Amino acid sequence: MVFSRFRLNVLARVLVLSGTLFGFFYLLFQTTLYATLLIVGALVLYQIYSLLHYVEKTNRDLSRFFDAVKHSDFSQNFTGAGLGSSFDELKTAFGEVITKFQRARADKEEHFRYLQTVMQHVGIGLVSFQANGEVELINTAARRLLRVPHLKNIHALKNWSTPLVEKLLMMKSGERALIKVEDKSELLQLAIYATEFKMREQRFTLVSLQNIQSELEEKEMEAWQNLIRVLTHEIMNSVTPIASLASTLNDLLVTARAENGEKSVNEVNAETINDLSEALQTIQKRSEGLLHFVDAYRNLTRIPKPNFHIFPVKSLFEQVRQLMRAQVAAKAIALSVKVEPESLEITADPDLIEQVLINLLLNAIQAVEQQSDARIALRANLDERGRVNVQVADNGPGILPEVLEKVFIPFFTTKKSGSGIGLSLSRQIMRLHRGTISVQSVPGAETVFTLRF
Repeated sequence: MVFSRFRLNVLARVLVLSGTLFGFFYLLFQTTLYATLLIVGALVLYQIYSLLHYVEKTNRDLSRFFDAVKHSDFSQNFTGAGLGSSFDELKTAFGEVITKFQRARADKEEHFRYLQTVMQHVGIGLVSFQANGEVELINTAARRLLRVPHLKNIHALKNWSTPLVEKLLMMKSGERALIKVEDKSELLQLAIYATEFKMREQRFTLVSLQNIQSELEEKEMEAWQNLIRVLTHEIMNSVTPIASLASTLNDLLVTARAENGEKSVNEVNAETINDLSEALQTIQKRSEGLLHFVDAYRNLTRIPKPNFHIFPVKSLFEQVRQLMRAQVAAKAIALSVKVEPESLEITADPDLIEQVLINLLLNAIQAVEQQSDARIALRANLDERGRVNVQVADNGPGILPEVLEKVFIPFFTTKKSGSGIGLSLSRQIMRLHRGTISVQSVPGAETVFTLRF
């Protein structure tokens, strides 16, 4: 019969221990060598401890294996040898299980890192939180949108927007919502979509946040442009033949009067012809005026595509100030220019943006006409989200709150001689630059138009 090394080792240890015990009792009863007896007794105790330690090694390995699984500690090693083939197979099985756990954990960590990378690069804001508002995960787009470097609890957003916090905590799976948030000088329209999931026996809500203000403005401008195209087409088709016919009739009357002379026409007919001539002249004049009026509005649909360049904002401001110098000086207006930092640059069409600034400056000049200390400021800086902001501010009478939301609507104007297309044109130009234009006004204090790129 072939014994394994484990059995041989145990048998050898037992035989040695038995021999040592025999020697211990012999010395104890047959001699007076107490020092030797003490040494042999210590040797017996050591051999007993060594035997027990050797036999219980398998139990210790089992306990260590289960602890490793329990605490996800897969760095343990079970490659020791010397106990025989049966124990080697057990240790090999331990090693294989640990290796599979290591691979499963590595795969899990890779999937988690992949998910984190995807979430952080998604352009839509994503926030995951528990029922008490504690945030589990927030991506870069959400932090940038909410203007927070980190977020531990949804309730921390109350200082930014209480309605947003209340809506987020109340949303159910599959629910959609649209929340308006006034962020300093910027208006945000947040489209929110919520879904729920369960993880680690806890329920979480995952919401997506996206600012669709620019998309809403773009759709609004498209609707106005379509309306303008239809109106101008119909008006032009109707007015053009009227103007042409009125001009033809007027020319016929002038020719007839020149050929026949006043003496060949009685007084009644002459008076009637004069009235008809004046009426036709009025029709012609008003028709041409209406054609000119319609052609001006048609400019809203004829803005050229931007020719983008990178250029310093400071040079743009200097160019605009040079163009407006005469008008500003004539009305004793203090025009200030401030760019922070001075090296600030934007990517845009300089001609189109210059036209926008001229429109805004003309409006500002008219707004401060009656002010004794008229002031207009051109300012440029970087906002909290790293975007370039260009502002035109004046200390005029301001814009009433009920009018503020209408100033960018085509044809709307508060001026007696205004056409109502200047600000609409400016908004469309900014939309072509993938930017926005907004206004803030405190009546009697200040009005600020902001271009964001």
